[in-house]
Amino acid sequence: MTGWPSENLLSLIRRLDNLEIDWVVGGSYASSIFGESRTTQDVDVMIRLRPGQLDALIEDFSGIYYVPVDSARRAAAACSSFSIIELGTVPNRKFDLFISAERPLDLEDFERRRLIRLTADPDSWGYVSAPEVVVLRKLDWYRRGGGVSDQQWRDVLGVLKVQAGRLDLDFIRRMAKELRVTDLLDRALLQSGSSGG
Repeated sequence: MTGWPSENLLSLIRRLDNLEIDWVVGGSYASSIFGESRTTQDVDVMIRLRPGQLDALIEDFSGIYYVPVDSARRAAAACSSFSIIELGTVPNRKFDLFISAERPLDLEDFERRRLIRLTADPDSWGYVSAPEVVVLRKLDWYRRGGGVSDQQWRDVLGVLKVQAGRLDLDFIRRMAKELRVTDLLDRALLQSGSSGG
């Protein structure tokens, strides 16, 4: 993939690597890799922060990205998310940085992440969430959003269809129970025509 978002993402994750911040790319970027391709206005990146790394990130990213410092500090304290915008881009290129809370699914996300080529550059390897994690995150977001996001639901169905027969359904079912989205998973499996076995 060339252009937005892959080349912009590559620049960002190289900065994270230089800061020794662990990361994994998820959201619609990952669902487009493992499911049905679609355009996205922003890219979700989960990061693990050790003490002092947020300050280093803010200092290193400033001037390249618009970083809302107060929002970033609140997100780090609450293990939530904040958005940064790549400066000089039209339209603005936005990244949503999610601070890992080390919950079970967060831990699985880092454990199961996949290494893929992001662009034609042979050195453009990057970590993306495994398709199983993508399905679970999307179901969780769909539930938290009141079950009204058609796009989130289509992303789930796309991954289930494209990856049918290759998914670790035992893991998905176990985590779906923990996230309390088993009913949504059953519905998605049925609707996508995937095996629920």
